[in-house]
Amino acid sequence: MSSVAIVGAGPGLGAAVARRFGREGYAVALVARDGGRLGVLTRELAGLGIDARGYSADVRDPAALAAALARAGEELGTVEVLQYSPVPQADFMRPVLETTHADLLGPVEFSVYGPVAAVQQVLPGMRELGRGTILFVNGGTAVIPHPDRAGTSIAFAAESAYGHLLHDRLAGEGIHVGQLVIPGAIVTGHERKDPAVLAETLWAMHRDRHGFRHYADDLES
Repeated sequence: MSSVAIVGAGPGLGAAVARRFGREGYAVALVARDGGRLGVLTRELAGLGIDARGYSADVRDPAALAAALARAGEELGTVEVLQYSPVPQADFMRPVLETTHADLLGPVEFSVYGPVAAVQQVLPGMRELGRGTILFVNGGTAVIPHPDRAGTSIAFAAESAYGHLLHDRLAGEGIHVGQLVIPGAIVTGHERKDPAVLAETLWAMHRDRHGFRHYADDLES
């Protein structure tokens, strides 16, 4: 049996993706900092008959993140699908002229070191399976930088470049890499940005394995 690992799992998008993949028979590894929140989510999923477990880790601690994913693979089966979708911290979004080099450390740890550590941990298992999917979820500043959100604009651009490089390099190995760009906030009830709708989009990206970048909604220029 293989599993899906959702890094940055929460009660919105993470829970919706867990339910969507769980319906397809995947065991679900939920990775986030808040162990209490993970406990609530795993109990909710268990009530739906989904095998889910929580793993506490901070994405800004690459060693802890890798260790959490290693445990998930051992306990739930090889991670076949990795979703990297933690929500950036508010203090990452400072105006560009007020952003120092020190202010960029957090965003880079969050959106570059974290994804690289996660991918490097699960990639050997995917290669052994002969298949896999890596999904990056980012805000609109990954595509259109915003002068008042310098940290995420810079770090998301780097994460996007890393994902695109992986997409090109791993396609021949049966491992698909895709990015879902969600402009603005995730909104319950929204035609395109409701968590369940986004989860369906991510499932389709895994299933159809077509192209690298996908958009949940129109970009605001």
